[in-house]
Amino acid sequence: MKFLEYTPLDRINDFLDHLNLGERTIKGCLEAYSCKHTGTDKRLSISLEHEILDYLGKSLDTDSSSPAEFLLSRSSRKALIYLVLTLYHMYPDYDFSAVKAHQFFTEESWNTFKQIFETYMFEASKEWSETYGGSSLLETLYKALDEVVKLPECEIYSYNPDSDSDPFLEKGAIWSFNFFFYNRKLKRVVSFRFSCLSNLVAEGFLVNGSTYEEDGEIFDDMDM
Repeated sequence: MKFLEYTPLDRINDFLDHLNLGERTIKGCLEAYSCKHTGTDKRLSISLEHEILDYLGKSLDTDSSSPAEFLLSRSSRKALIYLVLTLYHMYPDYDFSAVKAHQFFTEESWNTFKQIFETYMFEASKEWSETYGGSSLLETLYKALDEVVKLPECEIYSYNPDSDSDPFLEKGAIWSFNFFFYNRKLKRVVSFRFSCLSNLVAEGFLVNGSTYEEDGEIFDDMDM
């Protein structure tokens, strides 16, 4: 996997680096990768393939309706391996399991992504319009993604791991989303993670006991 640099993505990344909205901060990051194996990727992809095949052998013996049926297709296994390799490049210190990751990936439509983005990134979109005018943040994102991976030809996946398997999780996270846009023909993947963090937690207001103690002292002086 090779990291690809694209100016249209950089513009959005600069805007979403740390968008302070008072009590909350919006963060977002787009990363593009070419699905060309390096030496390390080749060894890792073989290991992931063996892990998946071993899992398939066990699950299909015990449950004919297993969701692992999705992985019977070689092209589906290949797509999963590329997605997991992307995760490895994003978080090189984290050990991802292909089988476990498979349980957290869900194929989505552009309309589903659009609905989530417009709902949760409403304030960020408003800030974008006030800063740049012209095309909306979503329109700019669409054009940038289309330039890199040709969106009409893409498969879109969301990645929603549990808290124990989430390398994206940050302190004070109110919500977070992780999407992957994969073009089989171009052999490219773009990851897009965006989240909302509480500035109160980051600054210690919600985790520092002294804040609550001070509030308690105020009530101690009042007749209840």
